[in-house]
Amino acid sequence: MKQTLFALVLCALGDPALAFGPAAHQLVTDKAIDTLPGALKSFYKAHRLELPTLALEPSFPDEGADRRFPIDRVLPFPFLDFETAETAFAAKGEIQGRLPWLIQESYGRLVEAFNAKDKTRILTESDLLAGLVTDYCNPLAVTDNADGQKTEMHGLFVRFSAKLPEAMQRRLKLGPEAARFLDAPDAHVAAILRASYVWADNVLYAESLARLGQSGYGDSYFQALELRAGPILRDRLSHAATETGSYWYTAWTSAGRPELK
Repeated sequence: MKQTLFALVLCALGDPALAFGPAAHQLVTDKAIDTLPGALKSFYKAHRLELPTLALEPSFPDEGADRRFPIDRVLPFPFLDFETAETAFAAKGEIQGRLPWLIQESYGRLVEAFNAKDKTRILTESDLLAGLVTDYCNPLAVTDNADGQKTEMHGLFVRFSAKLPEAMQRRLKLGPEAARFLDAPDAHVAAILRASYVWADNVLYAESLARLGQSGYGDSYFQALELRAGPILRDRLSHAATETGSYWYTAWTSAGRPELK
């Protein structure tokens, strides 16, 4: 896959910093550690608070519109011609987001960090990669109707991606699977894309049900949204933790499984 996309601001979305909000990013990064095997898990646990997202004073990167990929603007599901996306966007005179490419680039840097046994680089890049993968698992990050603007649901992006995880707080229990080795980590971005996109209509439907009888977006609305969209959010973030752990594990393995302290 080419890695030479240029990012333009998504007009419908403005320029938010993250596809998922800080609460979701912290939860996924933390749970990804639990998916890892033996020695690698011990390394991340020992340095958990050195991951920028999980630090006592956490920080989050500001990638703006790069952390999107509205694939349905140029290709139909199931996106079998995913490799042609760059050309398809260019033909329309617009290129929207670099999320799949950002994941590939971050993974490559993580392999290099493991090869160098550079603890600081490993932790910083692992955290960045976790955030990118988490955003990519958001169904709204990969559709042209990301903010519900086409279905009169303006503001949906923030409500589902940031406010709902915050509203659920400790009720948002994830169940990720064990990390696995990715035979083709670069190509794996296409599989994540499809697994995320299939939930987009479900999120829109859940929003439509949650709004019934509501006069605004207060506590009662978020209680209704949690009932209907909470299971989707939990699934997507659990999947993100599994995928994050798998990228970490694959990068470590590709670097020869170096001993880390």
